[in-house]
Amino acid sequence: MMRVLLGLVLAVFLAGCDLFGEKKKDPLPGERIPIMMLDRQLEPDERIADLAVRLPPPEVNAEWPQTGGTADHAMQHLALAGVPKRAWQTSIGTGSSRDRRVLTQPIVANGRVFTMDAEGQVSAFEAQGGRRLWRENVLPESAERDAIGGGLAFDDGTLFATTGAAQVLALNPENGKVLWRQSVTAPLRSGPTVAHNRVFAVSVDNQLHVLDARDGAKLWAYAGIAETASLLGGSSPAVEGDVVVAPFTSGELVALRLENGRQLWQDTLIAVRRIDAVSGLADIRALPVMDRGRIYAISHSGRMAAIDLRSGSRVWDIPLASTQTPWVAGDFLFVATTLNEVACLSRRDGRVRWVVQLPIFADPKKQKEKVMWVGPVLAADRLIVAGSHGRVLSLSPYDGRILGEVKLSSGVHISPVVANETLYVLTDDADLIAFR
Repeated sequence: MMRVLLGLVLAVFLAGCDLFGEKKKDPLPGERIPIMMLDRQLEPDERIADLAVRLPPPEVNAEWPQTGGTADHAMQHLALAGVPKRAWQTSIGTGSSRDRRVLTQPIVANGRVFTMDAEGQVSAFEAQGGRRLWRENVLPESAERDAIGGGLAFDDGTLFATTGAAQVLALNPENGKVLWRQSVTAPLRSGPTVAHNRVFAVSVDNQLHVLDARDGAKLWAYAGIAETASLLGGSSPAVEGDVVVAPFTSGELVALRLENGRQLWQDTLIAVRRIDAVSGLADIRALPVMDRGRIYAISHSGRMAAIDLRSGSRVWDIPLASTQTPWVAGDFLFVATTLNEVACLSRRDGRVRWVVQLPIFADPKKQKEKVMWVGPVLAADRLIVAGSHGRVLSLSPYDGRILGEVKLSSGVHISPVVANETLYVLTDDADLIAFR
């Protein structure tokens, strides 16, 4: 009897779902709007269709001393050879695996390239030819198996490192010897920002730690809202003048006085609509960029904003999701979205000048192996992006056309860097490749 009753209930349920061809009800009137994130694509703004994209002339930057290039993360337009060729390639150590990831962007300073591999090994290489000069494991033995991530910075003759073992270190750049070591409250997944004899680092428990660059003494700290889930990796604070702007995985963006940590303003870059658990992560993974009195920031959940640095008021904001740092040059911004688009925006009001769709899958026919793009970097009138499927593309910053492509032996999850007219790419297999 129970089986019969269950069968009747199931039949009624299926009939109500119109699975067997019963007469369907008339659809409700009104416009159908797709709710999936994949349908929310950018479109060029017709009102600025005639706006010419003009960029400042390329300039040679001798160094790329910290994550994002400089403390304000605004590198403008960099110089690079007309047709760069592969100059050298070397292994920095252990690459990415199921348990570990290469997360640290290389830095370039004093004619050397400094790297950190997936096991916390910091190395120094000659920038000219790629010869290894030294290697140092900065992780304590008790944390070698569990520590993930970290970053590097160079300032005033000292190399600084953050680690997944919840420590900040100062190293001698000549030999890798540890000068001082300071513990913080939680692991550090991203690189430090160094400015005005201070080291700024954000830990995974959403605390900004500020240390004295000379001896590692704790100066002050700021605690953001705790977040239980976030993306792998992290972001680094931006510093300009007497203000530091810190991003957090909660979507918070906080401006603080550099001297004492007093809060100037706070904003939250959370999208109004969250589609699912992943797209709903409010994490600010991209570096905030300071440029001419404004701060530009993007969250993973789908909000980009230009904010007045002093007042904290929004100049403009648009629905755009990204984990990649926007690149500002002149009156334009370039950004790679989570939908594998590269867009050119007006710095003044955020309107889209042009947008180009990059490949979404490594195998488009079978739609397998989703590609993640990192960048862009603007150098010599080209936007350079790298993909997790091992392709490096150059695009025209004026209209988004693909200008060239290089195939690598491994994927890339770290944005390339440019210094002294050389492009450096670090692959997942821990291969550092120099193009010049």
